[in-house]
Amino acid sequence: MATVQPSSDGRLQFLWFFPTSGEVRFFGSAEGQRKTDNRYLRVVAQALDSLGYYGALLPTGSFCEDAWVVASSLVTHTERLRFLVALRPGSIVPAESARQASAFDRLSDGRLLLNVVTGGVAGDMHGDGNFLDHDQRYAQTAEFLHIWRRLMQGERVDFSGKHFSAREGRLHFPPVQEPYPPLYFGGASPVGRDVAAEQCDVYLTWGEPPAQVAESIADVMRRAAARGRTMRFGIRLHFIVRETDEKAWAAADELIAKIPDDMIAAAQAKFKVADSVGQRRMQALHGGNRSKLEISPNLWAGIGLVRSGSATALVGSPQTVAARLKEYQSLGIDTVIGSGYPHLEEAYRVAEMLFPLLPIASSASGRAELRPSAYGGRGMAVLTPEDIARAKEKQPLPAQAGS
Repeated sequence: MATVQPSSDGRLQFLWFFPTSGEVRFFGSAEGQRKTDNRYLRVVAQALDSLGYYGALLPTGSFCEDAWVVASSLVTHTERLRFLVALRPGSIVPAESARQASAFDRLSDGRLLLNVVTGGVAGDMHGDGNFLDHDQRYAQTAEFLHIWRRLMQGERVDFSGKHFSAREGRLHFPPVQEPYPPLYFGGASPVGRDVAAEQCDVYLTWGEPPAQVAESIADVMRRAAARGRTMRFGIRLHFIVRETDEKAWAAADELIAKIPDDMIAAAQAKFKVADSVGQRRMQALHGGNRSKLEISPNLWAGIGLVRSGSATALVGSPQTVAARLKEYQSLGIDTVIGSGYPHLEEAYRVAEMLFPLLPIASSASGRAELRPSAYGGRGMAVLTPEDIARAKEKQPLPAQAGS
């Protein structure tokens, strides 16, 4: 099992979100939209770094900039911030993904977190050439992670599966974090939760009412215990925090006031046919009805009228929102991935108004020292004992492409 940085002493690891698909001020309107070029994203990254956020999630899909390229462009402009970047088993082979992740972890001094993304918008999946159905995609993910984790732990891998195979695969340059950067995973279906319980470290739930979150945590805990494992748990939420509850609810109403009804109807029709169990659960919370958006005290689903994925927000004064977060924390949540609109301004509001009321884990431990075995890895100038034995047996050494 991977060694994951624990949230010690009951502290929350609070991450934020990079708006790489564009920045909006109002849903359903171009008014106040902001260009999210590298200069703007760099400002967001440096703000998160200075405000004490533990890390930030980069979204993935055809609707946004490539997460790995964006993270690589920002990491040298920050000192402590961790980057939660997507692993897409349906879009890359395990060995190349392992090299990519290990390089980022090494060059960032151990500031990589990994978000395993199996699902996605159907059109995106087909456009990427992945025509597997829901359960087949999770079987593909399981094979991918089996190979990937072994490579990252320094093993020489032989594996033959339905979706992926490897023959004497190995990783020459190991990651900084031992045995590899922590794996985050969000999947609400039974097969998805089995993959999480078997191979991942932090299970992420979307912002559902506390009773449903408690059920999800209990289910994943049971599945992990059956495999002799333990897991940590996180939640993905939006935030609308103002000086008073009344001001926060007014800001929430303003955020969706410009959405036309036909846009809501079109979005809801699309969500109903999604093969993502999590997406269907989100849609069922309100059914697209503007009058049923407070689905639990201070938990608001207005964003989900038109936004796919995580689409609920905690709304209220700092004291109110802190109380709701502590309720989730009492269920076993120790990681929060937040966002708000616009992301730069709301990152400041949350950090300045909410953080003082919460037990927030420090971001100061972002840098990690290279392990002695990682200096220079097992690169082209260094032969491993296995290579020497192979040479003695007059077997050919593996080719070193690109030398």
